[in-house]
Amino acid sequence: MGALNQLVIGASIGAVLLLAALGLTFTFGQMGVINMAHGEFIMAGAYTAYVLQPLAGGQAVLAALPVAFVVAGLLGLVLERVLIRRFYGRPLDTLLLTFGVSLILQQLARDIFGAPNVQVRAPGWLTGGVDLGGLRIPYNRIFILVLAVGCVVGISWYLARLKQGRRMRAVMQNRQLAAVSGVATERVDQLTFFVGSGLAGLAGVALTLIGPVGPTLGSAYIVDAFLVVVAGGLGQLRGAVIAAFTLGVLNSFVEFWTANGASFAKVVVFAVVIGFLQVRPQGMFVLRSRALS
Repeated sequence: MGALNQLVIGASIGAVLLLAALGLTFTFGQMGVINMAHGEFIMAGAYTAYVLQPLAGGQAVLAALPVAFVVAGLLGLVLERVLIRRFYGRPLDTLLLTFGVSLILQQLARDIFGAPNVQVRAPGWLTGGVDLGGLRIPYNRIFILVLAVGCVVGISWYLARLKQGRRMRAVMQNRQLAAVSGVATERVDQLTFFVGSGLAGLAGVALTLIGPVGPTLGSAYIVDAFLVVVAGGLGQLRGAVIAAFTLGVLNSFVEFWTANGASFAKVVVFAVVIGFLQVRPQGMFVLRSRALS
């Protein structure tokens, strides 16, 4: 029963990692942008739920989902239009640039909301949990898991069925070939950054269910999110899903079995990812593309 309990906890951790990494899967995988400000878009989504709390009360989490997507998406769009578009093809420059932006956004959050953490009340129907013998699964963790699965299904449908999604896939597979085929790659980049940043906003709303909201909320997840993207394969949605849940379960079991707890678990996860990349440097799945001859 203890192992089953850790498996459930690991799945919930994996769902959080997946939500945090989904946006990076496209912005990093498609455009090669190392966006260190992605964590602050997560923070923006969490604060959106906090701002809506006086209006929506206990239903602030549900009300914040579409609003947070738009708020974080617009922040990402502004960042792409004003700054990042000037640094395409220079990933290290984008890392330094977006790291500076992340510090600015953290300070802006402190100026607006204050340095102390704040709390968002969960809806009443998310309190408690499901009892399965000696196993108890909290409703809030189930909600996060359902939200993560819903996002994956929605993104998969978007990429497969909508014209904008197919254009995004074309640019990810071969930007030059897509451009000479008539695809407006610049417009696709804008839309990709909006969608990727919006997904970070949804992750922020989900995180309000498991802890307080503060200016450094996103910083705690940005490194793990990059690990998920790199281990799964750049631009690979299925790779991100498998990597997120694998690392979540691994983190849960290591934390349970060792006396050093969360810190040692993160070290083990990091070491496992490094070892895996020595064997498969391109991640679990490799993006198939057509080369220009």
